[in-house]
Amino acid sequence: MRIVAIGGGPAGLYFGILMKQAFPEVEIEILERNRPDDTFGFGVVFSDETLSFFEDADPVSAALIRARFRTWREIETRFRGERIVSTGHGFAAIARTELLAILRQRAQALGCTIRFEREIVAGQDLPQADLVIGCDGVNSIVRERFAADFGATIDLRPNRFSWLGADFALPAFTFIFEETEHGLFQVHAYPFAARRSTWIVECSEATWRDAKLDRATQVETVNFCERIFASHLDGHRLLANHSVWRQFPTVRCGRWHRGNVVLLGDAAHTAHYSIGSGTKLAMEDAIALLAAFRTHGTGNVPAVLAAYEDDRRVDVAKLQRAAQTSLEWFENASRYRVQEPLPFVFNLMTRSKRITYDNLKARDPRLVERVDRHFSGRAGEGLDGPSAAIPPAFTPFRARSVELANRIVVSPMCQYSAEEGTVNDWHLVHLGSRAIGGAGLVIAEMTNVEAEGRISPGCAGLYRDEHRAAWKRIVDFTHRHSAAKIGIQLAHAGRKASMHRPWEGADLPLTAEEGAWQTLGPSADPFRPGAPVPKAMDRTDMDRIRTEFVRATRWSAEAGFDWLELHMAHGYLLSSFLSPLANLRRDEYGGALENRMRYPLEVFSAVREAWPAELPMSVRISATDWMTDGTGFTPGDAVVVARELKRLGCDLIDVSSAGNSPASKPDYGRMYQVPFAEKIRYEAGIPVMAVGAILDVDHANTVLAAGRADLAVLARPHLADPYLTLHAATRYGVDLAWPPQYLLGKPKPAAL
Repeated sequence: MRIVAIGGGPAGLYFGILMKQAFPEVEIEILERNRPDDTFGFGVVFSDETLSFFEDADPVSAALIRARFRTWREIETRFRGERIVSTGHGFAAIARTELLAILRQRAQALGCTIRFEREIVAGQDLPQADLVIGCDGVNSIVRERFAADFGATIDLRPNRFSWLGADFALPAFTFIFEETEHGLFQVHAYPFAARRSTWIVECSEATWRDAKLDRATQVETVNFCERIFASHLDGHRLLANHSVWRQFPTVRCGRWHRGNVVLLGDAAHTAHYSIGSGTKLAMEDAIALLAAFRTHGTGNVPAVLAAYEDDRRVDVAKLQRAAQTSLEWFENASRYRVQEPLPFVFNLMTRSKRITYDNLKARDPRLVERVDRHFSGRAGEGLDGPSAAIPPAFTPFRARSVELANRIVVSPMCQYSAEEGTVNDWHLVHLGSRAIGGAGLVIAEMTNVEAEGRISPGCAGLYRDEHRAAWKRIVDFTHRHSAAKIGIQLAHAGRKASMHRPWEGADLPLTAEEGAWQTLGPSADPFRPGAPVPKAMDRTDMDRIRTEFVRATRWSAEAGFDWLELHMAHGYLLSSFLSPLANLRRDEYGGALENRMRYPLEVFSAVREAWPAELPMSVRISATDWMTDGTGFTPGDAVVVARELKRLGCDLIDVSSAGNSPASKPDYGRMYQVPFAEKIRYEAGIPVMAVGAILDVDHANTVLAAGRADLAVLARPHLADPYLTLHAATRYGVDLAWPPQYLLGKPKPAAL
């Protein structure tokens, strides 16, 4: 078998090493366009976990690499004049020149042929071989040659960065944030040799242009950076090596192989340097490709390549998702300048979601204790001594006259179990058990202001006198038997009404024989083909529905609810007015966002006026329609709407997403909607609730301590465990009050 690797970087060299060990008879040729002593960049960084993979794959090269490593366990952040060090992380770095030299020598010793100054140019035929590996980097000629087959996309990110070095060794991985007259500059730096560090400078495009770096030579770039980072360099110099200003390209491919050609490393995928190195990804690709050869042998290349991609794609997708979250954090770093140093550092450390509150506490308990103490103080705890350092989720929160005992919220969850809109024993047990389960706020399910506003015949309502009495029974139970506050979410399903209960048939409309009713919407456009066609609301309809919202609001107050939430999310009536995907009107209620939000804001104003002034109101919105073509309601639109709601007296925004179109493509994952909540919190200046795959109190603590939200809303975890908050309090060593009937079963809190 003959294999040709195009690209003599870590991916091609490491695969050559591994393949030659496993299959010595295979002929391997590595073509490198540069000379042996050419290299770009400075150091390469690896985590302890990555090093263990290398040791398992090839102990010989791993030992040679480890012998030249510079190691550290600290991450230092320099922000607003303070230097905060976090410990327990475990990293190592090596000069890229040394890494390549080790891999080349090892590959050649095993029988690989390396040919330098051999460049494959566009249009040139690829070498004849049983397998051709395209490992020729981010600007891969191999990938471009078969662009249609690989389905590559390149997302050129807006920030600018320059990869520099420094002539001294920093003590640890170091983040530096330096405010200048031009804007914020940030540094990602780490030591890789006795007298060398990598020093990556990053800034926004606006800052880059304002500093005239768009016209700077390499020498001028070095001089500028030495000046603004003089207090961190301590008289040392910055070094350049092809250090131009660039934009980071996020490369993704729909396929990594076609025929006998396969992509490895940056040719197939990239991950932002803030989360790790492309070298790590490339070498792990090589390990995975060898594993596929071990399974399928050298006689079936198509099976090998399919197995390689199947095995590797999920891990790469996870890393790219984390890298995307991390790079977006740095793109938005200027918004965090208002934070104090401790929460800023926690925010930075947990930015990618790979490290959470619990992870960081296991690594660096002292730092997390300081963060807890700071958060408790800001929350108004006023506690002295060690007991003040309680996790953020268990600190109180005040909105108007209502004080929540903690920041865990039970999300409104439709139960589809009401009878003609009247809630019953199921709802009493469902909501009552979550209330005594310790959550600070329990929000009852979407409650509709008219019968025709229900999603299904089983949905809850507040449009008859008996509805008010039924809700009061649940509110009274909550107040009598728990410390929880209880809220109600008022809504109208709009064009998504007149459907079966989910377990009777997903997205199945009612028939006329089953009691279907006329639905309403901003336009006569159904949610999806086959769904009920709504009536386009006229002004009379708008006035009537607004009046029904006001009536339900007054009845909510009479029932004793502590909190009211208006539902403007998930494609229901008010949400559909906001989204151009559902609102096709050409009058003063359609078109521009100013018009589309006119009616929802009218309803909010009327409800706010009817709701007691001393009680809080929140609004749930869908912050994005998740359309891949950029159409629909956007996070920028959400900020505008949130500002208007704040102006009209809204206390919090409950930030969700999607629901206006079946064509939406949400990017699901842990805490996947939190970035939208954070954006609204900082840019609209209003407190927010974060919701969406917040799976436990660890996630809640992460979101809260980082300053991304003010309350954490959990839905499905509360279905699995009604006593989630009480159980978490025991785990975190927090002594929450239990119902007296349950005291015999109360566990002793774990030691902090």
